[in-house]
Amino acid sequence: MLALAVPVVAFSPMFAMLVGYSVPDNPVIAWIPPVLGTVIYLWGGRPFLTGAVQELRARKPGMMLLIALAITVAFIASWGATLGILHHELDFWWELALLVVIMLLGHWIEMRSLADTTSALDSLAALLPDEAERVVGDGLEKVAPADLRVDDVVLIRPGGRVPADAVITEGTASMDESMITGESRTVTRSVGDTLVAGTVATDSGVRARVTAVGEDTALAGISRLVSEAQLSSSRAQRIADRAAGWLFWFALIAGVITAIVWTAIGMPDAAVVRTITVLVIACPHALGLAIPLVVSIATERAARGGILVKDRLALERMRSVDTVLFDKTGTLTEGAPAVTEIAAAEGFTEDEVLRLAASAEHDSEHPLARAIVQAAADRSLALAASRGFTSNPAEGVRAVVDEKVVHVGGPKMLANESAHELPIADEWRTTGSIILHVLVDGAVAGALRLADEIRSASRDAVAALHKRGVEVVMITGDAEAVAASVAAELGITRFFAGVRPEDKSQKVGELIDEGRVVAMVGDGVNDAPALARADVGIAIGAGTDVAIASAGVILASDDPRSVVSAIDLSHASYRKMTQNLWWAAGYNLLAVPLAAGVLAPIGFILPMSVGAVLMSLSTIVVALNAQLLRRMDLRPERISEEVR
Repeated sequence: MLALAVPVVAFSPMFAMLVGYSVPDNPVIAWIPPVLGTVIYLWGGRPFLTGAVQELRARKPGMMLLIALAITVAFIASWGATLGILHHELDFWWELALLVVIMLLGHWIEMRSLADTTSALDSLAALLPDEAERVVGDGLEKVAPADLRVDDVVLIRPGGRVPADAVITEGTASMDESMITGESRTVTRSVGDTLVAGTVATDSGVRARVTAVGEDTALAGISRLVSEAQLSSSRAQRIADRAAGWLFWFALIAGVITAIVWTAIGMPDAAVVRTITVLVIACPHALGLAIPLVVSIATERAARGGILVKDRLALERMRSVDTVLFDKTGTLTEGAPAVTEIAAAEGFTEDEVLRLAASAEHDSEHPLARAIVQAAADRSLALAASRGFTSNPAEGVRAVVDEKVVHVGGPKMLANESAHELPIADEWRTTGSIILHVLVDGAVAGALRLADEIRSASRDAVAALHKRGVEVVMITGDAEAVAASVAAELGITRFFAGVRPEDKSQKVGELIDEGRVVAMVGDGVNDAPALARADVGIAIGAGTDVAIASAGVILASDDPRSVVSAIDLSHASYRKMTQNLWWAAGYNLLAVPLAAGVLAPIGFILPMSVGAVLMSLSTIVVALNAQLLRRMDLRPERISEEVR
């Protein structure tokens, strides 16, 4: 259309007169503007003409009808002038050409922006490899990921992508899960750990058994959630739709008044020109782009940051949240015991106590045993071989390590061995910690304090929320002492302890009754009622299916810092929506009177072509303003950097 518009504009006598040159007096040249102008109207204007017909059929006049009306009036008037039926000043071919080109430019920018946003879904699908290596007997066969079935065993080579959700059966690898969780650091996955389709094994290969394929994978679920969120309507979008409706009637009434006034003062030609200009200026094209583009970009940007927006209204409400209620276990804490402190008796060191305990516990599958062995591994302690391992749930474990009899257990073990606990045990007990003593040949060598380990990111998340004026409240079924200890370490001043699963929703209601806007963050089945009751429900770490169904926002990772990022994104999105609404609607409300000619008495008349340019510029401004959301940094590490 731009290529066709150039000769139309160049050979238009009116444009030549405005610029200061003359068009050759040649009948062939004289017919170039009307012929090419007609092609431009019928071909370039087709998207707007067909859109107008659809709006008329639906009895919902809007943007397309206004654009179609403007170019149709210009087309008819120009042919009237060309054939000598109307005054030659109504020769609008060059303005019609510019109008269609500029409208198409604005429309193209809008469609391209939306296409870029929707491409996030394509990029999620592209995370899957082109082919997978399935283990068959003693060999391998290459198959498409779509051909994999549950319980197939696949080989994932170093640098390769996981073709389907699976559980590692052989090997250990550092996995890059950033495309799913937003966390840039790799995480170590070993036998028994779950792998998510689309993640990358960075350093070594593993074998894994497929647990989900196709639409059942986490990646497909993420794609589905993003798609549903982009299609869902929001409160801001409904406001924009109402504004577009009001603007239509405003433009229609302004156009009628303009035509009547200019005709009444004896200037019918000017009445046509001014009416056309009013209709062009009033087209709410930018308004139609203002909200959906912001929400779509925000949804896509959130997905790339590991924040899955299931309900757009939930994302909008996040900016109003003044209280975040965190479930403790599995959200603020790891949900598994860890050695948090070691006390050594005289004649032993902390490392010795831990090494002996871990060596004795090495063959046990108990969660406490695994925590002790992991603590030794974290300190790079070399474990000794053990023999004679026995385990008693009531007492603990016993094994011979370095030719010494090592016992690891609780109070009953101490009583049976006539041993006394270390004095520090009383202090540890006040925090609700698990206390295990280590005996070597019947004598107390030391003690281990175990507790549900607090996530390293939780402190930064709580500090960042406090910095934003958001109160953090913790809820847990654990005892008062345990809750108080965790709350004190995280800087949380209010918590609910000893809450039964069925009562969590009631506590959310209590906070709401206090006039608070509450976001509930949880990960389990027992959190589902509370997630549904809260103003905004946030399922963390992908949670359970029930938790996800009850939440409006889902965090792909188990990093609580993503809650802060979701709140920041909500604030930024709202700012962009507000700015775009004011620019789109405010611009039209100011420009329409100028287009109607209210300043004509002082010699200022807004040309139709300038009106078209300005209208399309408003669309471009709105589109570019929305694109600024893509610059938001939603990395969890950003929160830690900010706090520090």
